Amino acid sequence: MPRFAANLTMMYQEHKFLDRFAAAAHDGFTAVEYLSPYEHPAATLAALLKEHGLGQVLFNSPPGDWKAGERGITALPGREKEFRDGFLQALEYALVMQCPRIHSMAGIPPAGADRAHLLGVYTENLAWAADQARVAGIQLLIEPIALRNMPGFFLNRQEEAHAIVAEIGAPNLKILMDLFHCQVEEGDLAIRIRKYLADPKQTRVGHFQIAGVPERHEPDTGEIRYEYLFDLIDELGYEGWIGCEYIPAAKTSDGLGWFSKWKTM
Repeated sequence: MPRFAANLTMMYQEHKFLDRFAAAAHDGFTAVEYLSPYEHPAATLAALLKEHGLGQVLFNSPPGDWKAGERGITALPGREKEFRDGFLQALEYALVMQCPRIHSMAGIPPAGADRAHLLGVYTENLAWAADQARVAGIQLLIEPIALRNMPGFFLNRQEEAHAIVAEIGAPNLKILMDLFHCQVEEGDLAIRIRKYLADPKQTRVGHFQIAGVPERHEPDTGEIRYEYLFDLIDELGYEGWIGCEYIPAAKTSDGLGWFSKWKTM
């Protein structure tokens, strides 16, 4: 049975962030994810998780200057120390919150930057971070993101991500397969899911995320028939989480009709 985590960055925006944990639990979610925990002490977040019976399944390492438009620094030359210091901070948070996964965004490199050089920086940083995470018993995730949604982002396609993970060869380095971004950038979702989950014990997919396409609203809106994909993912033996990284069309709780089947099974 698919297991769904509420993304508290995008969902429940009608509530203050620290109140979103209670709202998600009230609606039947047993796990949460979000982009960044660093505005709050890890102990505060851990206490909220415990209070509401929630598991923390994913958050991001520090992405650089988000307000200035940065979307990760893992592949950016000259930012290696900043990335590594930030990743160590992320590990500290993950251990306090008992979160088993950290996602490190690749970033948007300067126009004209040499891709081979960027790839070298990216793989070196990922190999280092995967080793640090392995010691802590934590997975490191990378995510291809559609260029329509994040112009210039370094990593866009599933094949690229799988090639990078295979080259590094760290067993705890996995891919965040965001089906919204995959549909926008590549399509053919069911075939790709079958390919990458062919052997669930050996898969490089560590996490899924979903949203309706093209508006990024609830997964029962738009062009993707997610119920079919949920059944397929379940059939293929995936036992991880599916993050609900979508922007509700109105109040979050009012748009959870799609979730009612899965929370009661």
